[in-house]
Amino acid sequence: MLTRRLFAATFGLALFTGGALLASASAESIVIHDARGHDVTIGASSRIVSIGGAITEILYALGLEDRIVGIDTTSLYPPKALTEKPNVGYMRQLSAEGVLGLNPQLILAIEGSGPKETLDVLYSAKIPFVSFPETFTEDGLIEKIKLVAHAMDVDARGACLASAVASDLSQLRTLRENIKQPVRVMFVMSFLNGRAMVAGQKTAANQIIKMAGGLNAVEGFDGYKPINDEAIVAAKPDVILTMQRGREPVEAQTIFDNPSFAMTPAAVKKSFIAMDGLYLLGFGPRTASAARDLALSLYPDLATQAATWKPAVLSADCRK
Repeated sequence: MLTRRLFAATFGLALFTGGALLASASAESIVIHDARGHDVTIGASSRIVSIGGAITEILYALGLEDRIVGIDTTSLYPPKALTEKPNVGYMRQLSAEGVLGLNPQLILAIEGSGPKETLDVLYSAKIPFVSFPETFTEDGLIEKIKLVAHAMDVDARGACLASAVASDLSQLRTLRENIKQPVRVMFVMSFLNGRAMVAGQKTAANQIIKMAGGLNAVEGFDGYKPINDEAIVAAKPDVILTMQRGREPVEAQTIFDNPSFAMTPAAVKKSFIAMDGLYLLGFGPRTASAARDLALSLYPDLATQAATWKPAVLSADCRK
């Protein structure tokens, strides 16, 4: 039975996290109620496999990189992570053998990692496995940082990083107040065989567009889906947004040479923006800066107001 003090702390945190329940089980262990609805007890955590670019970025920002023994291919920041840590593959195509071969004491993974067959093997291995909710909101971002810090028993560092992120988000909100006429943005995930895969609602792309002061030109569905020619024309995007990628990149010429895209306001102005994928969509500590950079691309006249912005995340020392 929880003591009254522990119950009060647990209840308060549950209210703050919107259902993510945290509680210290003892001086030696921590319990996390994770995105799967499971209570995960964490003991030793000196050997971590980190799955998800945002999770890895948070761990490095908290000064915990020495505990990381493996990362996935989306862990692109900081750049040294990919060169100094073993790689277990893409987060949605994990190999159980690759993860378990690193002898981890703890696996931290962003929600949506897989495939299911691999996760089933990892669960059965009885290694603490924490799935972190992927909520594309400002509050969700801050809570993700606190959850990772709590899992690692460095709550003070987590509070430091969360405070810096909150400061940057506040500056971003102030910057958005100067936007008079929001532009319509279409995020194109991929473009294959003449078909564009675009972002609807409830996506990281939709939220980052909103945070940058834009409007998602695509409505009527959630997630990422192919869009037909008529819908492209009807969406009337002012700007095409995509992410930079090494293989099969979406290029401006490919987009604007397409007859349907050629009929959009974006084509008339040749308005095309490509940004680093993890930076733009990862919802890690640098998200406010990514939204600011996108806002400046969408609204160049904001440059004066943004000139004094110095991201708190870059100057904060939350590593000890």
